Amino acid sequence: MDVKIEASWKEELKHEFTKPYFLQVAAHLKTERATGATIYPPGSLIFNAFDQTPFDALKVVILGQDPYHGPGQAHGLSFSVPDGIPPPPSLINIYKELHADIGLPIPKTGNLTRWAQQGVLLLNAVLTVRANEPASHAKIGWMDFTDAVIRRISASKKGVVFLLWGKFAQEKQVLVDETRHAVLKAAHPSPFSADKGFFGCKHFSRTNELLRMEGLAPINWDPQS
Repeated sequence: MDVKIEASWKEELKHEFTKPYFLQVAAHLKTERATGATIYPPGSLIFNAFDQTPFDALKVVILGQDPYHGPGQAHGLSFSVPDGIPPPPSLINIYKELHADIGLPIPKTGNLTRWAQQGVLLLNAVLTVRANEPASHAKIGWMDFTDAVIRRISASKKGVVFLLWGKFAQEKQVLVDETRHAVLKAAHPSPFSADKGFFGCKHFSRTNELLRMEGLAPINWDPQS
């Protein structure tokens, strides 16, 4: 199968694209579209996280669950929305923590592409969703793929900072070799849990400290810069 994904990722993941689970994902999406279902994000943006953050440039992973399911929201980057779309509640709380942690003024845009372009892989564990049906594609095979992505990063790179927010993301910790990488954990930034340990986690400044220790450039967390 010829998957349209950034070249370095295509090389790293080439064995995944021929496995039965991945062919099943592709068939499922094709069938749903044929029956008139609306699927987010658009096909050209399903692998946007990989296209914006080549494997060789990757320094940080922020793991989300599945794409936003409202019109115009999902564009293939976890927690991010395109310019012109109001930031959702979890992203607003991320911005509040950024402000408290490093003093960054609350951004007006919810578009985190600038993070991705600096090496922050904004990876959802599930890469598609049916319109207005959260978690509707959670069991079609995407998690086999993204678990393989995390394992590949863990085995092939060194010094990556994994930010695992909430129980779902933290279940992926077992896929990371912590002798080679750093794992920072906190509550999910959702309004239902942000005050249970996300606020005050200082993950943005801590990430940059860890990157400096690896001799890597820190992330400029201002998505508007």
